[in-house]
Amino acid sequence: MKTISIVMLALAIAVCAATVWAGGVGSAVDVRIVTDDGRTLPTYPVKTRPGVQKVHAEAVKGDHYRIEVRNRLNRRVGLVIAVDGRNIISGAKSWLKNSERMYILEPYGSGQFSGWRTSQDRVNRFFFTDAPDSYAAAFGDGSAMGVIVVATYAEVQRYIPPMPLSQTGPGYGRSHESKAAGAVGKSERAPAATPGEQMKKRADRSEQMLESAGTGYGREEYSPSQIVAFEPEKRATETVYLKYEWRSTLCRLGVVNCAKPPGRPYNRFWNDYGYAPPPPMHVLP
Repeated sequence: MKTISIVMLALAIAVCAATVWAGGVGSAVDVRIVTDDGRTLPTYPVKTRPGVQKVHAEAVKGDHYRIEVRNRLNRRVGLVIAVDGRNIISGAKSWLKNSERMYILEPYGSGQFSGWRTSQDRVNRFFFTDAPDSYAAAFGDGSAMGVIVVATYAEVQRYIPPMPLSQTGPGYGRSHESKAAGAVGKSERAPAATPGEQMKKRADRSEQMLESAGTGYGREEYSPSQIVAFEPEKRATETVYLKYEWRSTLCRLGVVNCAKPPGRPYNRFWNDYGYAPPPPMHVLP
């Protein structure tokens, strides 16, 4: 009997695939970040190659948001979604593997994912906050702060031979077992830092955290879901990374041009609001 992954499927938050869509990132799926007031976060492309899309996104502190995803494929897909490096269903540190808990989208279907799942029918909302106040920081994890990732796994398609007319019982096939990803190799240890160097590194990290954006653990909302059977492919079809930051940080990084526009040249018919001056002095005849 085949071994299949058991994953979560959002029901009430699904939207019609015919909904007007703008500002999405991705090829196999379209991903966009939308705030509660209907604003889609502006994005700035960083890197694109087959299977990987990376963009910067401009966040506003305090905004509640949702991750909207539209499936462009003609088969079901599983979505491993991580915010600040944490799987949004389990809350565990994510490595974007096909063995993690994931949401399912039907062919050409769409879904909205608005918070950390705390039960089968409840989530706590996403909202933009300072990195030290984020959900990930509460676990001491700043390793992927300010990044929203959607890793898309297409469903395995298996060929089932037609059953002979004389055969009435169920067919039999080879058993299939999903294999976990291999262990990560250990890297060589770097030389130990001095106490002074350690203090400086901690201070630098704290300063960077204060300038960075993160996602908080917001108010609780009703969001029903159900368990479904799904067998993902071993490799992700596509992975979309959105690095969100405050506008001031994007300006400092040079992602957006925040320089003041140059002043307009003086226009003698428009900018002179004085009164008639006396004529210049001249020699009377």
